[in-house]
Amino acid sequence: MALYQPDIAGNTGTILRTAACLGLAVHLIEPAGFDASDRALRRAGMDYLEMAALTRHSGWDAFDAWRREAHRRLILFTTQAETAYTLARFEAGDILLFGRESAGVPPGVHAAADLRVTIPMRPGARSFNLAVAVGIGAAEALRQTSSR
Repeated sequence: MALYQPDIAGNTGTILRTAACLGLAVHLIEPAGFDASDRALRRAGMDYLEMAALTRHSGWDAFDAWRREAHRRLILFTTQAETAYTLARFEAGDILLFGRESAGVPPGVHAAADLRVTIPMRPGARSFNLAVAVGIGAAEALRQTSSR
């Protein structure tokens, strides 16, 4: 999973806890809207933060260079996609990318994705909480790729 410049420490802590429990890595694309020592991050992540596999990237260019060199497919979860995440075919090694709580991702990041998917919502709903969206996406990707 990758988080593009997350704004809210509590969401990131919850995502790190979820990733630790599921055995998934998290890539944090800087800058974040909070300090890594933020109390809300520690409270949400609890003692799972030490179990989490977290890699920080200094910015989008550094992350994108890393993932291209690693030959990893990038799946962007966005409200601007037409394909439901349940119709996507996830592959082992895919990186699920989630944008900022306040603004999503910029057009250049959107265009760099190999696939863009959405989590369908009822009309009038704006978006899911970031930590909830990550959990939904991770669960489906694991369902499709895991033999557990």
